[in-house]
Parts: sequence; C-alpha cells; structure tokens
Amino acid sequence: MTHQETFIQIYQEHIHRRGADQLLAWLQSDASDFFTAPSSTRYHGSYEGGLVEHSLNVYHCLVDYLARPRTKELYGMDYSDETVALVALMHDICKVNFYAVDYRNAKNEQGVWEKVPYYTIRDEMPYGHGEKSVYMLSGFLRLSREEAFAIRYHMGFSGPEDRNQIGRALELFPLALALNVADMEASYFLEGTNPAAAADAVFWTGSVLMMTNNGKRKEGFFYELVR
Repeated sequence: MTHQETFIQIYQEHIHRRGADQLLAWLQSDASDFFTAPSSTRYHGSYEGGLVEHSLNVYHCLVDYLARPRTKELYGMDYSDETVALVALMHDICKVNFYAVDYRNAKNEQGVWEKVPYYTIRDEMPYGHGEKSVYMLSGFLRLSREEAFAIRYHMGFSGPEDRNQIGRALELFPLALALNVADMEASYFLEGTNPAAAADAVFWTGSVLMMTNNGKRKEGFFYELVR
C-alpha cells in the first residue's frame, strides 16, 4: 500500500469520534496538501509525501514505545488506540499548506545551468507549531486535555518556550513526553539523511539531559525513553 492508503486505513480503524470523518475528508480534498507535502524544507522528509510518511513513522514509534510493560506499570501511560493514533497521525497537521515550491538556478551534471525546484515556507496562518495543530484540529473534533497538551508540546525542549514551562507540561501530561520521543526517533533515526547526526542527538526531559555518545547512552531518567 501507499503511505496515503496506510494512513487512511489506520485512521479509519482507530479514530471514530465526532468530526473525524469530516477531518479525513478535508485532508483528502483539494483544500489540503497533507498527502503530498514535505515534512521539512531541507531536513527530514524534505520531499513530496514526506509529511504523511513522517506521521506514519511517528505513529509506529509511539505504538512501539507504549507497548512496553514498564510504560504502563511505572509511568502510568495507558491510552486508547484512538488517542494514540490521533496525536501521532495529526501532530504535524500544522504543516498542511505550509510549504511551497520555488525554483533556483543550479548546474546539472553536464555543467549547464538550469532551474531546479526546492521547498520554501509559505505560512499563511502564523499561529506557531504545536499550538497551530491543536487549533486546526479543534475546528473539526474535540480533543481531550491530554491529547491537546501532547500535540502542543510534541517538540519538547526543541520548542521556543521557557524550559520550565515545557518541563512542567511534560511532567503533567506524560503522553506529550512519549510523543516527543516518537517524533525525535522518527526524525533522527528513521528519516535523518545523515546517520552520524543521530549519534549526536540530544534529548531533554525536565532538568535531565540525555545524550547519545558513540552509540552509548548515559544513565538518567531518559534511559528508558531513548532507543
């Protein structure tokens, strides 16, 4: 199956709340480029269809992480299949209609100048990132508080907010932390163009820093969250 077909299958299997059908119809309509948009302009998923591929990767990473017994037994992370699918598949809906194709001059293999396409940002709704996703989703369906905070803070400490604010949000809403881990895993390990970059990936949680170092992980709270 294509990424679009896989996405639709998972979405329809797990997400059934009021407004879900309307949201999916919009995602598939000409008013949305969700299934053709990139996930970034030059980093992970910077190609046509990168956004839906990234969304699926985050979903599978989140499902895998939450399937471990200790996430429920020690961390109390026990969420419905609908919640997991919704926050993972839709965390980056803010990137719909966010990118545009432009052209620049570059030499081809024969040394001849030609116009080549590249992605640029065209933000017609400058409402932030995670908060923009929450805002857009709220126009179609009702999110629980945990779902809203998870999507809002899925960037973790990569976001521009005060670190104390981010740390408090991750502490109060563990799903936000789990989604952040899944997002980072997908971006750095599954989609990163430079494998060496993954070895230097930095993950934060609260006041604890966890850094991979030549494949070895330092002890800390995040030891169980990073693979």
